[in-house]
Amino acid sequence: MLKYIAKRLAVGAFTLFLLATVTFFLMHVIPGSPFAGETSKLPAKVKERLYEKYGLDKPVSEQYVMYLKNAAKGDFGVSIYRKGKSIDKIIKNGLPYTMRLGAVSITFALVTGIFLGTVAAFTKKKWLANLVLVIATAGVSMPGFLLSVLLLLLFGVVLQWLPFVGLDSPLHYILPAVGMSFAPISMIARLVRSSLREVMKQDYMVLARSKGTPEKLVILRHGLKNAMLPVITYAGPMIATLLTGSFVIESLYSIPGIGAEFVTSITNRDYTMIMALTILYGAFIIIANIITDIANAMIDPRIKLGR
Repeated sequence: MLKYIAKRLAVGAFTLFLLATVTFFLMHVIPGSPFAGETSKLPAKVKERLYEKYGLDKPVSEQYVMYLKNAAKGDFGVSIYRKGKSIDKIIKNGLPYTMRLGAVSITFALVTGIFLGTVAAFTKKKWLANLVLVIATAGVSMPGFLLSVLLLLLFGVVLQWLPFVGLDSPLHYILPAVGMSFAPISMIARLVRSSLREVMKQDYMVLARSKGTPEKLVILRHGLKNAMLPVITYAGPMIATLLTGSFVIESLYSIPGIGAEFVTSITNRDYTMIMALTILYGAFIIIANIITDIANAMIDPRIKLGR
């Protein structure tokens, strides 16, 4: 187990290195400058000092080496757009909002998705099963930001039932959490439904029934446990994505999280912020995948971590 985790962490670190490298050079290849708007009216000497201050006057290869050295120490520099404000402080201020919204969205997605998938797998009412399939299809087909706009207009503007700016109260979480979790709910419902139908046909399920075990206990103890493998595999990247925030949705609901910061940094070509958030997002994905593999092995002993 420890050997496997160490191996995956090493592969993850290398993957993160490649991600940082590709992102760094792509930012410098794309035409433009983080000072394009403000330097057009400044004297040439002021422009030179501005580039020198942020190390952008040096060759790209030298900038790259310097950035890696600082990043390895946990120093991601200062924001170019926010005039010297520390990247660490910006992330520290925004991450709690994103994490809280992500936790609510993850809980809602898992509970609702598993419930709908179980209902669709076992219900004898055709209309109910079809309703779940319609919801699942809509969730996969409709982008989260489009659903969020519709929810905001309907429940926030027209009906005025729910607040939609910031995260000041529990009610503020409802609209953005639903918008973020609707697609995961649909995918989880589909996975649970198809997996449960397959699991219920297995010999060990027939044996459990033949022992006189109540149907509900058979489903809970054996059916759902084994049907969770594809859900857990999907849940790893989903959790990482929701915990790091939906970029568009956070901007739409004026949530001061790191998702909104990412959108702002790309718009303003804030190199240091883009790099820091890309590395943070990649780290979340890698760690979530490792945890997912370990969870799968714990649920199903047939999965060998060492392979």
